[in-house]
Amino acid sequence: MEPDDDAVDVDAPLAVDGPAAPHDASGEQVATRDLSGLAPPTRPARRWTPRRVVVTPAALDHAHGRRIVDRIEGLGIAVERLRANRLVGLRGETDRQTYARAKSTLAIVVSPPSRRTLQPIAPSADWRVDLAEGCPAHCQYCYLAGSLSGPPVTRVYADLDDILAGLADYAGRGTVTSRRAARADEGTTFEASCYTDPLALEHLTGSWRRAVEHFGAWDAPVQLRWTTKYADVATFVGLPSHGRTRVRFSVNAAPISERLEGGTATVPQRLDALRTLALDGYPVGLTIAPIMPAPGWREHYGALLDRVGVAVAGVDRLDLTAELITHRFTPGSKEVLLGWYPQTRLEMDEQSRRRKFGRFGAMKYVYPPEVMAELRTWFERELAARVPAARVLYWT
Repeated sequence: MEPDDDAVDVDAPLAVDGPAAPHDASGEQVATRDLSGLAPPTRPARRWTPRRVVVTPAALDHAHGRRIVDRIEGLGIAVERLRANRLVGLRGETDRQTYARAKSTLAIVVSPPSRRTLQPIAPSADWRVDLAEGCPAHCQYCYLAGSLSGPPVTRVYADLDDILAGLADYAGRGTVTSRRAARADEGTTFEASCYTDPLALEHLTGSWRRAVEHFGAWDAPVQLRWTTKYADVATFVGLPSHGRTRVRFSVNAAPISERLEGGTATVPQRLDALRTLALDGYPVGLTIAPIMPAPGWREHYGALLDRVGVAVAGVDRLDLTAELITHRFTPGSKEVLLGWYPQTRLEMDEQSRRRKFGRFGAMKYVYPPEVMAELRTWFERELAARVPAARVLYWT
């Protein structure tokens, strides 16, 4: 999840009444794709087993790097020791071959120096902290496309202990939750899933468990945050988290999650995991993303919200948030995604979108204002009615 200049504070209500058919500024109906004709739903995801695991010499200089190697070899997976701190052998003869080779590779490395200087990550949190980069899932709308350079290999950071030790310098210095009354109860927030999915990697690294324990022992108004499309939460149950880690589960309407999110846990599995952590005392959350106004979207998203309501029913002292993120893409991400998934039927039609420019001149395609307004009005109304415990943090 990256900084987004489109984020709308939920305290600024829209004056839009009732549902309306999606349309653009000229009044023409927006072209949407019927997702019902896509490939059959993916099977429930298993734990990811990389085909190739490599470790750099620098990573082996760190205790956590050696712990990761021991953990992976204990699972019966071979780890290749590289002679230099450079990843090689990732490119194939075609973009598809490069994608497949990189997506099946796990590299244990040391984080780049630039990653040790934390950056703001509005509207999600005060600061972005990276414990890894890359994701083994195959989401056809992947937000990492165009954001990370080179082949999409998954890198996990061996210098975890140093990364966690450096966070104290940032406590109390953020601008999203540290200084906003509406979210002051969260304290200084650190987002640890911008460029990866923690639960996709946790069984291989143990990094996020150590991060949860670190924040649990940190006696200060701070919070670790991460979001996931996986459901393997057993190792987090019973940890002394002391309410300082919020785990959010990325969910979507069935036609989207079942057809466009390859290699992930099913939404019912994710919601079961959300309930498990909520019952264990964790603050939890929903990341409903990417929201798409596909045919029948009200029915499908309504069914999703009803399923959420069932998942959180009867949880004492439930602390549940919701982050609402519509689909968007850039020219660069569209090019990358079409290289990765040439047969995708994901709608990326520039003519039905509005161009939006960020603070630094970057351009992306978002839905027209009328579509955004109708989607936002529907979600805020239906969330309040179907999942009244959910506190909406932002809309974008």
